Amino acid sequence: MLYALMCKDKPASLDKRLAERPAHVEFLKDLDAQGVLKMAGPLLGDDEKPIGSLVVIAAEDREAAGAIAARDPYAKVGLFDTVEIRAFNWVFKNPEA
Repeated sequence: MLYALMCKDKPASLDKRLAERPAHVEFLKDLDAQGVLKMAGPLLGDDEKPIGSLVVIAAEDREAAGAIAARDPYAKVGLFDTVEIRAFNWVFKNPEA
């Protein structure tokens, strides 16, 4: 099952995001190598600066998706204000369909 991790940053946390970005990218590369990561990218504010993350992963269930989300370096340093985990049905332009 696919899960969308919709993570919103705490206000005024761009510096923390940028400082942790290399570790976050390495984490995503590792998920990709395992075949877990399906797509990812930053959510942007009106000023086109990052205000969160959208990560789509494959996981056995919501609990497993939550465990993966908790391992993200951004989550570990307390960057996120909220993390919403939703089952996701990738219908259009799914390269695996």
